[in-house]
Amino acid sequence: MSVTLKEVQGVASLARLEFTIEEQEVLTGELNDILRYVEQLNKLDTDAVEPTSHVLPLVNAFREDQSEIFSVSNEFLSNAPDRDGSQYRVPRIIE
Repeated sequence: MSVTLKEVQGVASLARLEFTIEEQEVLTGELNDILRYVEQLNKLDTDAVEPTSHVLPLVNAFREDQSEIFSVSNEFLSNAPDRDGSQYRVPRIIE
């Protein structure tokens, strides 16, 4: 299978790209080189190769989520610049 100059022009037209004749010829050659390389890869016997999703045998490296109940809300409120009892006090933004 090879790519022709007419096919490169058609794809360029669909992608709304403009190339000079010289650029189209270069692209045609490069696409044909890529296709030849893919054909070489298709010749490889991969029947005994197990499919992988990652090159390293990784498992989930994240820790389990654990919920905690914070009973000391005063500790959080102590960081507030302004508070009213057990609530944060913020500037009014609605007039």
